[in-house]
Amino acid sequence: MTTSIANRTLIISAITSLILSLTGLKSFSQIFNSEQNPLSVKWRQINATGFRIIYPIELEKEAQRMSNTITKIYPYVGASLGQQKASIPILLQNRGVIANGFVQLAPKKSEFYTTPPQQFDSQDWLNNLAVHELRHVAQFDKLTGGAAHPFPETVYFAWLGVSLPLWYFEGDAVSTETSLTNAGRGRIPSWIMPYRTQLLEGKNYSYTKSNFDSEKDLTPGYYQLGYTLASAIRASAGEFVFDSVLTDIKKRPVRLYPFSKSLKKFSGKGTTDWFHANTEKLREEWTAQANKTPSKDYASLNGKPNYATSYFLPVKISDQKVLALKQSKGETPHFVLISPDKKETRLISIAGQEQPWFSYANGVVVWDEIRYDPRYRQRNYSVINSYDLKTGRSYKLSSRSRLFSPSLSADGKKVVVVRYDLSNKSNLLELDAATGAILHTYPNPENLILQTPAFSPDGSSIAFIAVTEQGKSLQQMDRSGKTEVLIPATQQQLSRPVYFSKGIAFNAHYNGIDNIYYIEPETKKISALSAAKYGAFNPAFSANEKSMVFNNYGIDGYNVAETEIQPQAPGENHFVFLGAAAVKQENTGSVFANIPDSTYASRPYGGLKNLFQVHSINPVIEDEYRGGLQINSDNLLNTMNVFAGVNYFRDLGRFEYNAGFTYKGFYPILSTTYRNRPRRAFYSSNKGVQQGDWRENDVRLAATLPISLNALDHFYNFSFTTATSYTKRYQPENMPNNYITTLKFPLEYSFSFTHSIRQSERDIAPKWAQVMRLTYLHQPFDPQLSGDIFSAESFFYFPGFARNHSFLANFSYQRSSGVRKYDQQINTVYGYNNIPALNILKNTLLLNYRFPIVFPDAEIGPLAYIRNLRGGVFCHYENLGEDTNLGQPKTFGFELRSSMNLLRYQPVLDVGGRVVFVNKMYHQNPILELLLNYSF
Repeated sequence: MTTSIANRTLIISAITSLILSLTGLKSFSQIFNSEQNPLSVKWRQINATGFRIIYPIELEKEAQRMSNTITKIYPYVGASLGQQKASIPILLQNRGVIANGFVQLAPKKSEFYTTPPQQFDSQDWLNNLAVHELRHVAQFDKLTGGAAHPFPETVYFAWLGVSLPLWYFEGDAVSTETSLTNAGRGRIPSWIMPYRTQLLEGKNYSYTKSNFDSEKDLTPGYYQLGYTLASAIRASAGEFVFDSVLTDIKKRPVRLYPFSKSLKKFSGKGTTDWFHANTEKLREEWTAQANKTPSKDYASLNGKPNYATSYFLPVKISDQKVLALKQSKGETPHFVLISPDKKETRLISIAGQEQPWFSYANGVVVWDEIRYDPRYRQRNYSVINSYDLKTGRSYKLSSRSRLFSPSLSADGKKVVVVRYDLSNKSNLLELDAATGAILHTYPNPENLILQTPAFSPDGSSIAFIAVTEQGKSLQQMDRSGKTEVLIPATQQQLSRPVYFSKGIAFNAHYNGIDNIYYIEPETKKISALSAAKYGAFNPAFSANEKSMVFNNYGIDGYNVAETEIQPQAPGENHFVFLGAAAVKQENTGSVFANIPDSTYASRPYGGLKNLFQVHSINPVIEDEYRGGLQINSDNLLNTMNVFAGVNYFRDLGRFEYNAGFTYKGFYPILSTTYRNRPRRAFYSSNKGVQQGDWRENDVRLAATLPISLNALDHFYNFSFTTATSYTKRYQPENMPNNYITTLKFPLEYSFSFTHSIRQSERDIAPKWAQVMRLTYLHQPFDPQLSGDIFSAESFFYFPGFARNHSFLANFSYQRSSGVRKYDQQINTVYGYNNIPALNILKNTLLLNYRFPIVFPDAEIGPLAYIRNLRGGVFCHYENLGEDTNLGQPKTFGFELRSSMNLLRYQPVLDVGGRVVFVNKMYHQNPILELLLNYSF
């Protein structure tokens, strides 16, 4: 029996647990973004009392506003952690359409993605980002002291990842954004709705499942879990409890579960005790709210799902069928038609969206989806697509656009959209639904943040949601620009207005639960059209307007329901506000109430001096025989990485010195690596096998051109790489006289193509994907080392026998000669390194079938949270026609894997074992391989 461990070098495994996004205002958009902007972006900077605001030139006005805002509010944001000053660069990113923000170390910076989303809380978007992200800055500085030397940022990041649960980072930040403003997610019923639904439906999810999510159920997630815990802990232990906890962790950094132990010291309970106590308190309070708030049960028009599934934005079309956008744990987003007997017909799959959205009229569907720049993925777009239900054909109505929330006119001939330009100015546009041509631009002189517009039945007016720091309002505008405010600015979560004969329907939470309401424009009277227990959204009215279909939230997600139109009074608000204690402790009111309006000096940002930012000295562990230290530099725009390091080779007793850089600002990515390293080889002589040592200087140059495209649910990737190197050997010890001292510029070319479709959360691999890789290496400038190697690899993924199963056929071929004769360039059979070779490797055919077995969400105390159990069988061939044929695989066998979180830490470990049986002609015992991988 032999044992091999895959991916043994778990170097500082917790680093990326925070990189994955310690921030991010939407769970789907949690990122640590290392992508680039195009070189055409002109950057400027403002230095404002410790904060350096770096921004594209189009955002001058917003950068000035944020400079005033950030310097004013930070003392309030950091007050309860004892942080009054900070020093950090803040980048304003305007080339993308995905709303997000994050703070990171290595290098230390924060990024605000400035394009507002079409659904967030009732305040200015950049203000929303500022208060949340600055709380993360305060958290970081509390633990690290804001130190920049001697460059420990990566180590700090690792330490943060293993010291603090993500629910604390995000829950504390949401608590802060809620207590220091008049808005914040803590005041939004729909944001806490999944948690409330779970508890009132009697689901007793464990602490770990609530924190780490599930591949079958909807769980609160660490944002909502964190907010409820942070609020409860502050209410019980006081305003400065987390200041005390983080100070204690900093004093005693090396402990198992340091956060839980320090929390128990200062609040009387550890994390799991707080979770259980708070769960019962929430259940009691939310049950009392439900008892005070009249509600109705609505039957679902969709079938009962086996796992979390949502049917967004339902609308009835011909034959009483319901059109909806379906999303689930087991399938990627696609449109479906639901018949009265609850059977579904799949229509078309789509790409990712900023939020679920589509509009239907007269046999046509329009929606927005995200498309990426082929090379510079900091630049992405929101384009408008349409689908004709009669012909089954889809069309793209815009390209490289920044258009959101398309809504069709009643005749299906016009589309109204929200557009944002690069200076963050927004307008409503009217488009031709057939061609995408702009027909009309509606004025927005106050530069309101605009959301979710809709045409009136005759197309003469548009209703929309407008957002300012004062709140959300419902407004109506005609083509001349004349505007009427129907609902003045309020802290209600107004969204998605829809016209019908009685007035304009919309979503709001007047009774403390999201429901559907409508307003009569003439009288401004507001009435309720639904009384959902957990939340009702997205109404669509029948032709005779006697009923409406809508989204009714349940334990499995957003269901389709229908109710008669029976207006009721809005009802009393019994919302359970969990942040009341923190609001009272902070006692600030809105920190945005009196922001200065100073003008800061700005200057260009860029150039050679900003390419280098040394931030960390990292330990590096190559394997059990080598390790060392590496100093790293990454610039703030993600275009330049530089490193230098030293490694000790324990088996050789010598050091390696290395350095290199990668520049990603140009269309091709350029990289250079230098190594001065010890080497060892064994050779035959008349004295037998001899050991020889030498040192060498090795320089490698490479250029890579990556291109990525996406459309609907399809992804296409192309990559071309060319590389060369030069090696000079010296200080030979016990080497033959004729050993080669110079390796002159071998050339390597590689090309790859990938096509795949979007994967769901439970998919093991894409249902359909094709990958081709071609590689050629030769040495045209070094005749003493003649030889080459060519390889061609192909991977074909197919759907398995059941949903989320995957079958992979991988055929690879290589031809080698000369000094490359024994090189291995292609994938080999499982167990390859433990089986004697009969011939030179020429080709392999690897057949793998993998499938999920169960999703247990099992918690083994504090040791492990088991997310899934997966199986696989394989049959591998090598050198077809020589060593084996299709009836005689070289190896075959099975494997079992499981994804899990160990010790309640964020990284997901993939742990498993593989049994490899070997063709009897090799006289080899079965091989056991242990498998270990990780992701974040």
